[in-house]
Amino acid sequence: MKDYMKIYQEWLSNPYFDDATKAELKAIEGNENEIKERFYMDLEFGTAGLRGIIGAGINRMNIYVVRRATQGLANYIIKQGGADKGVAIAYDSRRMSPEFADEAARTLAANGIRAYKFESLRPTPELSFAVRELGCIAGINVTASHNPPEYNGYKVYWEDGAQFTPPHDKGVTQEVLAIEDLSTVKTMTASDAKAAGLYQVIGAEIDNKYIANVKAQVVNQDAIDRMQDQIKIVYTPLHGTGNIPVRRVLKEIGFQHVHVVPEQELPDGEFPTVSYPNPEAAEAFALGLKLAREIDADLVLATDPDADRLGVYVKDVKSGDYIPLTGNMSGSLLCEYVLSQKAAAGTIPADGEVVKSIVTTNLVDAVAAAYNCKLVECLTGFKWIGQQVLKEERTGVGHYMFGLEESYGCLIGTYARDKDAVSASVALCEAAAYYKTKGMTLWDAMVAMYEKYGYYKDAVKSIGLSGIEGLAKIQSIMENFRSNTPESFGEYKVLSARDYKLDTVKDMATGAVTPTGLPSSNVLYYDMNDNAWLCIRPSGTEPKIKFYYGIKGTSLEDAEAKSAALGQALMGQVEKLL
Repeated sequence: MKDYMKIYQEWLSNPYFDDATKAELKAIEGNENEIKERFYMDLEFGTAGLRGIIGAGINRMNIYVVRRATQGLANYIIKQGGADKGVAIAYDSRRMSPEFADEAARTLAANGIRAYKFESLRPTPELSFAVRELGCIAGINVTASHNPPEYNGYKVYWEDGAQFTPPHDKGVTQEVLAIEDLSTVKTMTASDAKAAGLYQVIGAEIDNKYIANVKAQVVNQDAIDRMQDQIKIVYTPLHGTGNIPVRRVLKEIGFQHVHVVPEQELPDGEFPTVSYPNPEAAEAFALGLKLAREIDADLVLATDPDADRLGVYVKDVKSGDYIPLTGNMSGSLLCEYVLSQKAAAGTIPADGEVVKSIVTTNLVDAVAAAYNCKLVECLTGFKWIGQQVLKEERTGVGHYMFGLEESYGCLIGTYARDKDAVSASVALCEAAAYYKTKGMTLWDAMVAMYEKYGYYKDAVKSIGLSGIEGLAKIQSIMENFRSNTPESFGEYKVLSARDYKLDTVKDMATGAVTPTGLPSSNVLYYDMNDNAWLCIRPSGTEPKIKFYYGIKGTSLEDAEAKSAALGQALMGQVEKLL
């Protein structure tokens, strides 16, 4: 632990820090716990980069932490010999996002590295696309995704367009941590940087190319042409970046009835209509569902603030209800739709691959097998799916067909290397049009999948444990499960235990141990009988420990009952450790 009081006093006395920052810190004078929380550690890189509460301190998001992160990135880029390639920068609608993006651009420029900064807010997948389109060495996206409004973040991308992975993540982190005196970080004015040709504002040209690539993923334009006037779509960008690109693509490919939730249309970093701008949360859909019922919409779509995650409700005409699809459900439905269309067209290559994270539903394994595609598993975080695409390109082995993770994210093409809710929104509307030509709704299509492959049901439970004590408790829970592999969870017997931190897969019957084959990560995974599974991991973006699990039932009711029973048994075991 750092000498937090010493660092606090340094921030108060050093002329490098501005008056507003000092006033904020002066206001917490005497509150040792608050000072400790802000200064006991540096804000860390997780699975999605830098993310934290906005405020003064080394464990908060502010212009000084952003400058330091950017200086570390610049130092690493220079050592990698990539300074002449430049860095693309995007940002979302959050508090301080434009300011943080500008600070990053000016620090890069002061280090002789050209910054290509978007003129206004843009979705995460477009930043991923821009990195590759502009031939950049790296990318920066200022966003905290779906976190509450007091958060912001800083995602780093590498030249392949994916969020950085080893060795680059560790290399950049080491460079950042090597900067102990924040006042040594380089910066310059925006006007000087622009005059030197090191600060370039980008916009429409990249937009047009990105949109063209999203449209190129359409696999059945004929279905859209036939049903474009009969599909009613409700869409909400949740005050974020999706509004313009999602509406633009849907309009350009032909959909005529797209209704945007007016209260949530415009960018607003306060997210006034929701407490948590997350398309996984039911409250995010309250206004959208109200509008959907008024106009009798076929589906309701919601993208998170940086438009990489998509939530969806679909209408069941039999009951008249709108049914939520989890990320596992919508991702599997899209995978089935895309592969079925490509199979019909004869465009699935012999070495086609479907890529998913280890916490994603086993339903997609069954879909991949049905279309003779190899199923590739990656660690949690879409950057690992992006890395698999890069591996295919470099080795010439394997063709990416579809990638998804349970946290409401998927990618159909390879034009970007991060999940794309703009593309997913378009694909779901296309799928709705296709199934409508068959007299089916998207819910009908989902049930047909279950009948074909089995009633897979997946869930996740999270326990929030914030602060220093919470972090210690999370580690304690992980170590307890690591040291004491349970024989069973509820009615399910553990068949094998994977420890991705120790790189071991242990067969519980024979005791045989084999490697996981994936990079080291603090994740535990249990394969159980009857297609059941459980995975435990600390969140990389929030102070939580997460428990993912899945079962396979014989009907919707049976799957629901089995999932609930496993969840209850699991939480009973966890509560003993709290």
